Amino acid sequence: VQLQASGGGLVQAGGSRRLSCAASGRTFADYVGGWFRQAPGKEREFVAAITWSGGTMTNADSVKGRFTISRDNAKNTVYLQMNLLKPEDTAVYYCAARRGTSYSDHAYDYDYWGQGTLVTVSS
Repeated sequence: VQLQASGGGLVQAGGSRRLSCAASGRTFADYVGGWFRQAPGKEREFVAAITWSGGTMTNADSVKGRFTISRDNAKNTVYLQMNLLKPEDTAVYYCAARRGTSYSDHAYDYDYWGQGTLVTVSS
């Protein structure tokens, strides 16, 4: 499956942004969708994941209550709605897909990755 992330850009602190991850090649419904991010000089960090049926898992420490993951299986797309953005949310955001029905917060569990989209939050 090929993944194409989009929606990044420059946003002011307190603002919102929605990222999209469009899948092609195979139906995304066969996969768990996930979002990770990597800030300059830091390791890749789990953000959120969603199963085919809509079960979600979110990084409670950094984004819970502000970010929401969702999916539209008919459109083969996973979304990440980001609200109340902070400068520390600045990172390259990657979407990923994992075969099966169980979500994971480990990057090594994901089989396919998109190219990343940069989100910059200005203070």
